[in-house]
Amino acid sequence: MLHAKFVVGLVVLAWLFAKCEIEIEGGDGWAGKLPTWKIQNRLTDIIYGGRPLTGYHLYMQTWVLLFAHIPFAIGDDWTVRAEALVLAFVMLFWIVEDFLWFVVNPRFGIRKFKAKEIWWHEKSWWLVAPREYFVMSALATFLYLYGRSIVLP
Repeated sequence: MLHAKFVVGLVVLAWLFAKCEIEIEGGDGWAGKLPTWKIQNRLTDIIYGGRPLTGYHLYMQTWVLLFAHIPFAIGDDWTVRAEALVLAFVMLFWIVEDFLWFVVNPRFGIRKFKAKEIWWHEKSWWLVAPREYFVMSALATFLYLYGRSIVLP
């Protein structure tokens, strides 16, 4: 039941965030037409899979990361395992949110979820989804299992 609550909570929050981002970005993903700064260099290419770092994404991603740590700020004990759960949540949140952005966006939909339709993901596309979906899902799954004491002592 604990795992189901984690997944349901994650999906609901990711859906709400995706809807908010659709309202902000419309069909122009990766802050394509937003009045925000952009930096693109070798480091951002590695971290963001060929996409630029934007002010919009830096602040949104930082907000989510810090917000996920609120339980520690209001009294929960910080442990390595608790941090692993928070990081697993944040990673999975961004994967699910990104996918839902396409699924529920009237300018995209699941039919357009293809590398050739999504300039900001096309450089890092593996088979049916962006590379980071696979890499981050694997890492997040390990962190979640570690945080729940299912793997490693």
